[in-house]
Amino acid sequence: MKAIILKDFGGVDNLVIKEIPIPVLSENEVLVKVMAISVNPVDVKTRAGKSLAAKLKAFDPVILGWDISGIVTESRSPLFKKGDEVFGMVNFPGHGQAYAEYVAAPAAHLAVKPGNITHTEAAAATLAALTAFQMLTRHFIITKGQKVLIHAAAGGVGHYAVQLAQHLGAYVIGTSSAANRDFVMALGANEHIDYKSTRFEDVVENIDFVLDTIGGDNIEPSLKVIKKGGTLISIVSGKSETVTEKAAESGIIGKFCLVESSGEDMNALAALLENGSIKSHVSQIFPFPEMAKVHLQIESGTTKGKLIVLTNN
Repeated sequence: MKAIILKDFGGVDNLVIKEIPIPVLSENEVLVKVMAISVNPVDVKTRAGKSLAAKLKAFDPVILGWDISGIVTESRSPLFKKGDEVFGMVNFPGHGQAYAEYVAAPAAHLAVKPGNITHTEAAAATLAALTAFQMLTRHFIITKGQKVLIHAAAGGVGHYAVQLAQHLGAYVIGTSSAANRDFVMALGANEHIDYKSTRFEDVVENIDFVLDTIGGDNIEPSLKVIKKGGTLISIVSGKSETVTEKAAESGIIGKFCLVESSGEDMNALAALLENGSIKSHVSQIFPFPEMAKVHLQIESGTTKGKLIVLTNN
């Protein structure tokens, strides 16, 4: 099978297509013929030698990626049979090996793909959608009427978070560029803030929950708009202690949380996708050999929604 291996951590020229053997299944795994792959900022950071690079450097070869949608061709699990269409985030934060034509995936990390969405839409709704779901229903439980601020609301995680928060009955404020205002409002946001022209901390207050997908200098102003007893969750690594300490000084709960593979949560997402409560926005689709272009687009920081790579087209 064809796979994109990472020769070394660094630039996109280290992403190389190579013929390697189809994986051999272990107990409770299924072999998935991959139809679509979703690419995330964590892929890009890891390729560059950051994020999960330290965890993966012991593997040979290193194959990036965690998000897949495809068809089961072999099963060693009672959960799925040959021919089932499945999707999920595989082995995160471990070695997902999703940049390949076939992936050996733990059955417990997958769900049946809803029949009313494509493999492209399903692949998009894996790591990003799962992050939004776990942050808004597990690490913080949104209740009806709460005020929620979602940063980078037009991005991969953000565009699912806006839809989910709205579905759960929250009053949703989203930040993005002015160019993406209509998109964010169409997702269900009640208010939009153009971060380029307006400091959100000057116009927002009494927030119950902030989902920070940016980190860095965004954390302190975010804490300023949260009411006492409120919560800030950052999904940007390397700031966990900073978030916790600065939040505690203001009587706020602040923490860093990382998404985890979960078939149970993927099934919950499948139900939301099936009934139309959330939808995937795919801004661009690329063929398998153009993975480097996808990484460069994500590095630009201007991606709306999700980018998808097709393995069989």
